[in-house]
Amino acid sequence: MSTVFSKIIAGELPGRFVWSDPEVVAFLTIAPVAPGHTLVVPRAEVDRWTDLEPALLTRLNEVAQAVGKAVLQGFGASRAGYLIAGFEVPHTHIHVFPANDMSGFDLSLADPDFPADKADAAADTLRTALRDLGYGEYVAGA
Repeated sequence: MSTVFSKIIAGELPGRFVWSDPEVVAFLTIAPVAPGHTLVVPRAEVDRWTDLEPALLTRLNEVAQAVGKAVLQGFGASRAGYLIAGFEVPHTHIHVFPANDMSGFDLSLADPDFPADKADAAADTLRTALRDLGYGEYVAGA
C-alpha cells in the first residue's frame, strides 16, 4: 500500500515542493511548527530511517542540509531544526524548520490550520533561497 508521501511524490495528492532529484524530494508540511517547515523524503518507500541504504541516508542528509541553509537564509532563524520522528507516516522523512528555541521540536505544537497563502509564500521563499545558494537545478518547478 502506497504511503501518503508516495502519493504526493507521484502527483496524486498536492504538495508544495521545493526540491526534487532522482532520489529525494522536499516539500512543505501541511501542519508546520513554523513557516518554512519542510519534509525531506526519499522517493523509495522505507518506513524507518535505520533501514535506509547508507548512500540514500547520506543523500537525504545532504538535501536536509541544503534545505536547512535555505531555512536560515529565507527565514532568518538562529538555527535550522532537524528532527526524525516517523510516527505520523510510515515513510522515512526528516523535518527541517526554522528554530529560535526548542519549541519547534515539539510537533504537537504544529498548526494544522496553517493558511494556504502563507504556505505558498514560505515555499517561494525557500525556492528563492535554494536558487541563491546554488541549488537551482534541484529547485522544484525551476
